[in-house]
Amino acid sequence: MEGNAANSSVWMVYALMTVVSWGLYGICLHQGQTGMGDPVNGRYKAFLFVGIAYFLIAILGPLILLLAKGADWSLPAAGLRWSLAAGSVGALGAFCVLLAFGAKGHPAVVMSIIFAGAPIVNAVVAFAMHPPAGGFKAIRWPFVVGVLLAAVGGMLVTMYKPGAAPPKPAVEVAPQPD
Repeated sequence: MEGNAANSSVWMVYALMTVVSWGLYGICLHQGQTGMGDPVNGRYKAFLFVGIAYFLIAILGPLILLLAKGADWSLPAAGLRWSLAAGSVGALGAFCVLLAFGAKGHPAVVMSIIFAGAPIVNAVVAFAMHPPAGGFKAIRWPFVVGVLLAAVGGMLVTMYKPGAAPPKPAVEVAPQPD
């Protein structure tokens, strides 16, 4: 079943769902941080709830699936180490997003830099760990151009970000008669 045409593009659906989820991540996180109403610790309170969501989705979800599928519980050391590394760099990155917001980074710019830069880091590290057949000479020029365009895109978003929205006018509340 894995090779049939109906399943051949399912990965793309999941990838696009990830694009939407991660594209909304920074916006939701920033709104959560400001919604805490605590300019000093609001970002940490927001991140605490990110952790709760991770628990609900990243721990309970796979646990339920593993139990439902009757999976064996062998956990090889290499798989544990790499999986913990993945979770650690993911959580550290999420925490750094909050720190960037706290340092007055605008969500649209912060997330654009992240999403332009992350594929570059991914490409370099992935090719260093798993060189393509034929070595690095086998990398085609459109791939290199794509990496360069990602870098240029991140730089352009940073350099030409839109200005801040004008402040909303204060609304006066008329005193209510007793």
